[in-house]
Amino acid sequence: MTLQTLADRLGVSRTTASNAFNRPDQLNPALREKVLALAAELGYAGPDPAGRALRSGRAGAIGVLLTERLSYAFADPAAVATLRGLAVEAEQFGISLSLLPAPLIDGAADPAAVRTALVDACFVYALPADHPSVAAALERHLPLVVCDTPHIPGVPFVSIDDRGAARAAAQHLLDLGHRRLAVVSLRMRDDGHLGFAAHDRTCDPVYRVTTERMGGYAEALEGAGLDWDDVPIYEVHTNARALAREALPALLELGPTAILGMSDELALGVIDGARAAGVDVPGELSVVGFDDAPPAEPRGLTTVRQPLVQKGRTAGRMLLEAIDGGTPADVLLPTELVVRRSTAELRRDGKPSRSGRPRQ
Repeated sequence: MTLQTLADRLGVSRTTASNAFNRPDQLNPALREKVLALAAELGYAGPDPAGRALRSGRAGAIGVLLTERLSYAFADPAAVATLRGLAVEAEQFGISLSLLPAPLIDGAADPAAVRTALVDACFVYALPADHPSVAAALERHLPLVVCDTPHIPGVPFVSIDDRGAARAAAQHLLDLGHRRLAVVSLRMRDDGHLGFAAHDRTCDPVYRVTTERMGGYAEALEGAGLDWDDVPIYEVHTNARALAREALPALLELGPTAILGMSDELALGVIDGARAAGVDVPGELSVVGFDDAPPAEPRGLTTVRQPLVQKGRTAGRMLLEAIDGGTPADVLLPTELVVRRSTAELRRDGKPSRSGRPRQ
């Protein structure tokens, strides 16, 4: 069954039959209903989308390259908020999103999905710049916008000042008198490492967000006269609350009075672990996160607020501009340290405050 067959049965032109599906405003409503009724009777669902895309030169979709498995896009609050912003912009122009997960497995990835995806452009979210899927998109000469990914020459970029924001988070703890800090870090390399990490791993710029936030922590501590090499770093391979919770007993053995979680999920995992261990937050342990994703405020988490939805919306506008042949400028969005009840001042004797009251 083809569009021409349908047109012949109705005694109308192929264009008229096509307009019933693609340009309903061009037809008399009664004629359109007649075309659609016969199409339903004959089991014809309409013109093939792929063929339509070839004829128009547009697929009507934006590809979203993710560094995690597909399920991660619906599980991580920060990713959900960012993608929601992207979707808001896309739907205003009748454009869909096509999720293209591209996890690295044993250091390798299959870029086939990107090579065959029916998309007009790609949003590259938190991937290494040298990821095979990014290379595949570049080879197709698709318009790209990268987010939380290392700069790629000639590719528009939207992000935040991760280094400056992380520096502010660490400085907050230093201002409260904390000097024994630890870090629960997002992954640094794609080798599945889980556990304490040597400081030389922090110099690997594979993941921009990890590298920049770690650099901000280091700058703040070194500025306070502390030895960054003495700060314990626990690395997780997935941004999962459970992994941070499981890490806490080992971290507590090292005696930190405060912990920097590189994301809200990791910080909340630390708080969950502290509760399970009978450690009071912030009376015995101060905790700072990063993102200000929706779960942060109800839990009273002190964190860095970044405009997650706005980041996605900005990327969406940039992609639409690029699809239309424009050259979007890079965008750096603002951040803000939000102080809540998960941090408190250290007592003058160098021990955690038992009052649990944060200093504003």
